Amino acid sequence: MSRVPRWIGRLGAGLTEMGERLDERRAEVEKEHSVPEPGPAVDTTPLPDHVTVVPARPDPAQAVPWGVRVAAEAGWRVLILAGTVWVLMRVISAVQLVVLAFVAALLITALMQPTVARLRRYGLPRGPATALTAILGFVIMGLIGWFVTWQVMENIDTLSTQIQDGIDELRKWLLNSPFHVTDKQINQIAKNLREAIGANTDQITSAGLEGVTVVVEALTGILLTMFSTLFLLYDGRRIWEWTLKLVPAAARPGVAGAGPRAWRTLTAYVRGTVIVALIDAIFIGLGIYFLNVPMAVPLAVFIFLFAFVPLVGAVVSGALAVVVALVTQGVFTAVMVLVVVLAVQQIEGHVLQPFILGRAVRVHPLAVVLSVAAGGMIAGIGGAVVAVPLVAVTNTVVGYLRGYAEEAATRQARQAQGGATALSAVTAERTQTPTTQTPTTQSQTPTQTQATGSTSPGTPSDTPPESGPDQ
Repeated sequence: MSRVPRWIGRLGAGLTEMGERLDERRAEVEKEHSVPEPGPAVDTTPLPDHVTVVPARPDPAQAVPWGVRVAAEAGWRVLILAGTVWVLMRVISAVQLVVLAFVAALLITALMQPTVARLRRYGLPRGPATALTAILGFVIMGLIGWFVTWQVMENIDTLSTQIQDGIDELRKWLLNSPFHVTDKQINQIAKNLREAIGANTDQITSAGLEGVTVVVEALTGILLTMFSTLFLLYDGRRIWEWTLKLVPAAARPGVAGAGPRAWRTLTAYVRGTVIVALIDAIFIGLGIYFLNVPMAVPLAVFIFLFAFVPLVGAVVSGALAVVVALVTQGVFTAVMVLVVVLAVQQIEGHVLQPFILGRAVRVHPLAVVLSVAAGGMIAGIGGAVVAVPLVAVTNTVVGYLRGYAEEAATRQARQAQGGATALSAVTAERTQTPTTQTPTTQSQTPTQTQATGSTSPGTPSDTPPESGPDQ
C-alpha cells in the first residue's frame, strides 16, 4: 500500500507536464494563424485624369541648399560685426579729440620710455626721471615748432616776391611753349580765379572762423597729450595691470602675453619712423639748400613731420618742395629737386625701412595705403598718422593670440593623450596583477602587507596613505 501514493504522484506530475506542453503548442499555433489588426482603410480607387497628385512638401530647412544656408549664417554674423564696428566708430567720432590725444600720447611715450628706463638704471628715482624726460622732450618739440614758425615769418616777404617773379616767368614760358597758350586765355584764367574768390568770400570767412575753432581744439589736444604722456611715463605698468583686470579670466593669460609684444612693436615703429624721417629731412633739406630754394630749413622740417604719414606724407612733402622750387627758381631747379626727392625716397623705401624697422613691423604696402586712406577719411591728418601703427600693433596681437591658441590646444591634446596612456597602463597592470601577485597569508606581518601593496602599483594597500593631499 505504500507504493500507491508514489505512483499517483508521478502520474500527476506527468499529466501536469503534458498540459504545459499542450498550452505552449496551442500558443504557437494561434500566433502563426493570427490575423493582424485592421489599420486605416486605404482607398485604392483610381483618381480621375483631371486630378493632380500633390506630393508632401519637404522641410523648408532641408529645401534650402547647403551653400545658401552657410552664406546666411555667415551673413547675419557679418552684419552684427559691422553694426558693432559702426557703433564703435560713432563713439570714437564723438570723442575724437580725446582718442587722438591719447593715441598721440602712446606714440610719444613709446619714444620717451627708453630714456626713462635708462635714467632709472643710472639710479634716478622714477618721478625725477619721468619729469626730466617729459620736460626735455616737450621743450625739443616746442623749439622745433617755434623754429619753423620763425623761419616762415622771416622769409614770407622774400617768398612772396619770388613767387610773383616765378608766376611771371611761368606765364612767359606758357606763352612761348608749344601748347599755343595765348595771353587772352591766361588773363581769362586769372579773371576766373578773382571772381571765384570774390564769390566765395563768405565761405572763406567762415573757414577762417572754423580755423580759430581748430586752433582751440588743437591746443586742447596738445594739453591732453602732455598730461597723458606724463602719466603713461610715470605709471604705465600699473595702468596696464589695471587694464588686465577688466579682461575675462579665461582670456587674461593670452592678453597678458600679447600686451608686451604689442608695446615692443609700437616702440620699434616709432623709433624707426623717427630715424627714417630725420634722414629724409636732412638729405632732402641739403639738396634743396644747395639748389638755392628758399626756406630750405622749414621745408626740411615739413618733410620730417610728413614722414610720419607713410607713403602719402612723402609724396605730399616732396610735391611741396617741387612746387616751391618751380615758382621761385624755375623749371630746371624744380626738376632737380624732384630728382633729389625721388632718390632719397627710393633709398628710404628699399634700404632704410627694411634695415631699421626690420621684422618688428611687417605690414604689406597695400594695407598701409588702405589704412592711411581710411584713417584720413575718419579722423583727418591725425587718423592718417595713427592708422599704420594701429594696424601694425593689431597684426602683432592677432598673430600672437593665434599662436597662443594653437599652443594651448596642442598642450591640451598632449595632456589628454598622456592621461589616456596612463589610464590604459594602469588598467593593463590591474588586469595583470591577479595572475602575478602572490596571495598574502595570514601569517604575514603588517609591514610585509604594506611592502606587498607598495610593489604592486595596481593593488590598493590595506593601510591608508601616510602623506597628505599631495599624493
